[in-house]
Amino acid sequence: MQKGLFEGKTPFVQLILTAFAMITCGLLLMFMGMFFIPLVENVSLPDIITGKVNIAEHLPIMRYLQVLQGITLFIIPALLLGFLFSGSTVRYFSFCKTGPKIWFLYVFFVMVTIVPLINLMASLNEMIVFPEWLADWEAKFRAMEDAAAKTMEMFMGMNNINDLLFNIFMIALIPALGEELIFRGVIQKIFVRWTGSVHAGVIIAAFLFSAMHMQFYGFFPRWLLGIMFGYLLIWGKSIWLPIFAHFVNNTMAVVVEYLSRKNIVDDGISDYGSTVDAIPITIIFTAVCGLLLLKIFREKRAMTGELTYDNP
Repeated sequence: MQKGLFEGKTPFVQLILTAFAMITCGLLLMFMGMFFIPLVENVSLPDIITGKVNIAEHLPIMRYLQVLQGITLFIIPALLLGFLFSGSTVRYFSFCKTGPKIWFLYVFFVMVTIVPLINLMASLNEMIVFPEWLADWEAKFRAMEDAAAKTMEMFMGMNNINDLLFNIFMIALIPALGEELIFRGVIQKIFVRWTGSVHAGVIIAAFLFSAMHMQFYGFFPRWLLGIMFGYLLIWGKSIWLPIFAHFVNNTMAVVVEYLSRKNIVDDGISDYGSTVDAIPITIIFTAVCGLLLLKIFREKRAMTGELTYDNP
């Protein structure tokens, strides 16, 4: 069995290498990808470099860069790291393992039923007010949030089914693959080894996952989702379970936004559960979500005779 070049190295060394691979691949490949922008939109590369063209005003360019970033910053480094850390990317990420197929159905309904809780947490997160001595930081966080919302609003301008399908590819599929490979497949594994605790590894990786989005006012619900994705990896022994969960979560957001803009569903459906009057439904949905996760947990234990926390 081929051994990885950095297999068996300390978690600290592997973490540093992970950061280096993400930064290097991200910067180098993004730079190379910039040369293809004129093929995407009829603009001059020198005009972009000198600032004569504002790429934020060109949707095709923004879409291209968004996809390129997901591939170069997450997917390619993750696959490379899997090889360096084990000698086999397939083995490192347990690509050949899927677990019982019924678990994917459970996970689908988990992602549906957790929506009201996530919306409630997001609503509470947005209410956080910083003390006066942190007012400058609060202003920065608000500005970052507004910039992210503006970009997402541009992406969500879907006029037809082709725009919908492309957004599912760009906003759901690419992030689900890339972010789960890096944060659950690589970083979580490193921190499980480093701390000697699967729970600490899951929580820390989820924290970094949420922090990476640079959106404080969605930090806590995203952290919760990251923790859940982490345990799905531990229980399912396969990266495909958290990837599927992440994909379903993002796809639902895109599809609901599309249906809302087409006046097929009510505008407020995407925020359902975020108000006080919806708390009873939120409690019911959260209970169903918890029962489904518990079912996966118990089926995993029944299959192995005991619940082991070895990270795949």
